[in-house]
Amino acid sequence: MGMNVANCPRCGKIFVKGFAEVCPNCLKDLEQQYDKCLKYLRANKGTNINELSEATDVSIKQITKFIREGRISIVHAPNMAYPCEVCGTLIRENTICEPCRMKLVKDVRNTEEDERRRAEQAERGGNVSFKIQERLRDRH
Repeated sequence: MGMNVANCPRCGKIFVKGFAEVCPNCLKDLEQQYDKCLKYLRANKGTNINELSEATDVSIKQITKFIREGRISIVHAPNMAYPCEVCGTLIRENTICEPCRMKLVKDVRNTEEDERRRAEQAERGGNVSFKIQERLRDRH
């Protein structure tokens, strides 16, 4: 049985991969960042993500990750929100905002419709060229 060895995505060091996706040093650092965020949020319930990031020196990206993982709850933090993955608008649930979600749904529908039309055209394509050739032949 071989060891599952990987490079840490945060620092690049090689480590034996267990339950964590990062090396032990980075895991310890992330836990310290999490604790800082939690303590600050408990003392400052009205804070927003920018203030939290500045006060704790934890990146907005990492705070967002804590929220998405369910480690930081924003239910009782009315001013806490995190950026939409597409446009950056601040949101309180899901990964993208409603306008971006609607645009994505519309784009998928349009793509499906375009594919359907192309398939129909391909089916009729042979017939259309045949009819044109017939018309040209009838003129002579």
